[in-house]
Amino acid sequence: MVFFSQKINFKNIAFLYGCAIFFMISCEEDLDTFGGKKNTNFPSQVINNAKIVQRDSGFVKLRATAPLIEKYELIDSPYVVAKKGINILFFDKKKPDVPGKITAKYAKFSEMKKFYEAKGNVRIVTNEGQIFAMQTVYWDQNKKEIYTNDTVFVTDKDGSTLVGANGMKAKDDFSEYAFYNNSGDINAKKIPEKNQ
Repeated sequence: MVFFSQKINFKNIAFLYGCAIFFMISCEEDLDTFGGKKNTNFPSQVINNAKIVQRDSGFVKLRATAPLIEKYELIDSPYVVAKKGINILFFDKKKPDVPGKITAKYAKFSEMKKFYEAKGNVRIVTNEGQIFAMQTVYWDQNKKEIYTNDTVFVTDKDGSTLVGANGMKAKDDFSEYAFYNNSGDINAKKIPEKNQ
């Protein structure tokens, strides 16, 4: 009687083992393919406590730090994302000792399009001392243009303030910018007089 129960147990174990192999193969196929394509939407690189330096002909153009950076390279439109925030110092050859600064709670960079997006308490400080605060900003590197449709709060180094209720558009070096539906307290000395 004991011998008979041992045979049944061995047969049950063999059956269960065969089922396990079948399910492992089936699950592996399901994980690899989604709609007939391989799933590649996962980070190919993950960098903790990232420190990035971007140079152009030896000149440091940008220094960035972020708690976490993920790079998605295995998809049609590769991108880099900083989901836990980012701090960027950007340098201008005209004033290499006084960097501008950008901080945000989230940032994304599309490598093919050369397009940046920053979200969440975005704050830009130019090397001239102007402070721009908004919730979202976009930078099209190809067009050398920064823009947003959010309300923009600008504070100048002399204390003047300006509010662009319907956003702004600016050159990426902030040498020119336009605000939409704006109001504020502006220093009258800075307004140029018209020659008649």
